Amino acid sequence: MQVPTRHPSAVLDRGPDTPGTSGAGSYQSGPSRPQDGKPRKNGTKRPRRPRKDPLWARLVVIFGALLMVFSGGSIVGAKALVGQATGTIAQDNLLGGAGKTSAEGGSNLDGPIDMLLLGVDIRQSWEPNDTRADSIVILHIPSTHDQAYLISIPRDLDAQIPPFSESGFAGGSDKINSAFYHGAQGGAGWSGGAQLMAKTIKSLTGISFDGAAIIDFGGFRGVINELGGVRMCVDQQVTSAHMSMVDGKQMWNADAKKTGKTRTPVVYKKGCQTMNGTQALDYSRQRYGLKNGDYDRQRHQQQMIKAIAKKAMDGGIASNPLKINQLIKSAGKAFTLDTGGVAIDNFIFTLRGVTANDMMLLRTNNGTFNGNSSGKEELNELTLRMFDALKRDQLSQFVIENPEIISTS
Repeated sequence: MQVPTRHPSAVLDRGPDTPGTSGAGSYQSGPSRPQDGKPRKNGTKRPRRPRKDPLWARLVVIFGALLMVFSGGSIVGAKALVGQATGTIAQDNLLGGAGKTSAEGGSNLDGPIDMLLLGVDIRQSWEPNDTRADSIVILHIPSTHDQAYLISIPRDLDAQIPPFSESGFAGGSDKINSAFYHGAQGGAGWSGGAQLMAKTIKSLTGISFDGAAIIDFGGFRGVINELGGVRMCVDQQVTSAHMSMVDGKQMWNADAKKTGKTRTPVVYKKGCQTMNGTQALDYSRQRYGLKNGDYDRQRHQQQMIKAIAKKAMDGGIASNPLKINQLIKSAGKAFTLDTGGVAIDNFIFTLRGVTANDMMLLRTNNGTFNGNSSGKEELNELTLRMFDALKRDQLSQFVIENPEIISTS
């Protein structure tokens, strides 16, 4: 697939948070469902669902909780809002040579669609390119366009990172999350980091991509806050390794220390609760103190994406034009997007039937560390077969045959 010419990146802003409140949560996943309205074996038809989720909310699923910014209504009106939103979202070449070729179906959206989602954390005291991919997720939508799968790549996975002339990287073995860092050096920037990450994953799994997105966690907080927070179910009590409370405000530990004031730990207790942007992102990034470390974190990140999708669809936001406008602005601060040269409105409307309840969370390595003889992390045989099934667009059947890869919470 050909990728678009680079465009200037947008400056990613950040905003304050407001506390969340307690509440009940829900979680649902399972194999692909038959499409509504299709005949049953007995000749009758399945009833259609009485309501359709607003189009802008379905975009949350399509981009793995990225573009939750469009209202419902007519196709013409929705496409106008797509145009408005894409004017605020930075677009860049994030795939390089890892985009799908025409032979792989990259010239159209009729077949399966695969997107690479990269979460990065950059703070004002850090150099913009001194960062690694904190979250690496593949979003797969089969050719039926009625299901969405999220698969997280372990950040500590041992990988052979290919050479990358754009940043001057000669190639070598390293943890896979460092591919973003190596690709971003020498002035190549975040687009270079994403390109080398996509190239590394393609070399490891054989998967090419239709699109990619970089999620700036600092800007993403604003999106969650505009939604009024998201409901998360904490399955293990964990103390934050990144943040502390000072005078009732949640702060990064480095900033909290500078205040010279008394600091108290941030503790996420078991149970379902509504979290604001800072809380949800901080909780979903914890790995120390959790039973399965980074694999529990991967699961919590997937859980957060699905929680955002459900909140966007069920929160009544589509009827509030002011709220929609604020979501558009917040999304523009949080994402850099590459749709592989396909017009964004075509990309979106091809997948407009996917909903939050069609999103399935899958796990690698049975949800636990899988070390080789050298003690380095590698993908187990079942995970390699899962990626092969994804590449052949047979993931739905693979899930049915191997239900243990479904992530539960």
